[in-house]
Amino acid sequence: MSDKQSQDDMLYEHDPKGFFGELFAPIAGYGVTITSFFRPTVTEQYPFEGPFTQPRFHGRHQLNRYPDGLEKCIGCELCAWACPADAILVEAANNTPDQQFAPGERFGRVYQINYLRCIFCGLCIEACPTRALTMSNDFELADYDREDLIFEKDQILAPLEDGMLAPPHPMVSGMTDGDYYRGSVTGPTREQVEWVREHRPDDPTLEGAAQAADQVETPVAAAPVTSKEASA
Repeated sequence: MSDKQSQDDMLYEHDPKGFFGELFAPIAGYGVTITSFFRPTVTEQYPFEGPFTQPRFHGRHQLNRYPDGLEKCIGCELCAWACPADAILVEAANNTPDQQFAPGERFGRVYQINYLRCIFCGLCIEACPTRALTMSNDFELADYDREDLIFEKDQILAPLEDGMLAPPHPMVSGMTDGDYYRGSVTGPTREQVEWVREHRPDDPTLEGAAQAADQVETPVAAAPVTSKEASA
């Protein structure tokens, strides 16, 4: 069989419509218009009444915190690598005993999102290993200046909730970054509060954190099991 014959056999043809199909074919395109014509008109009073978005709506990004106030972002830059539009810029820095912003060794010192490029695909939040980056329901991002649509870290970082202690401050004593990731830390401890009181006595979060520390039991890391204990 020649190539021409094979192409002819593969030509697509519409199924026959029949008598009624041919009769109503000229007005079939108006079906949606006619059915919508009799529906009641619904007008959203935006911006006086905000629209309702779905819970998993992909809006403005947010960098989250742990219950004691430390930042979840560790500056790994995986979100920037996963972004197909190259809209994210991350620069990490090392934590020090006097400047501990996140559990572990590093934190995101610089975090920028260019909303002129962002396509809100959500690949960045899927790549984040610590669930530091999520997307909120805030979608009102229009502005008059292009520079104002490049958000800095202070615009993306989640605000401190009641009971959180403003960083920098040490991690919970006896806890590792893995304990933080697993949710073992439920709030600030008295030791953290006293450290901030010594270094920043005017910190406005001290009072609320002190009250929260009195209600939270100090988490204790599980001691490693020795071979002798395991065999007993």
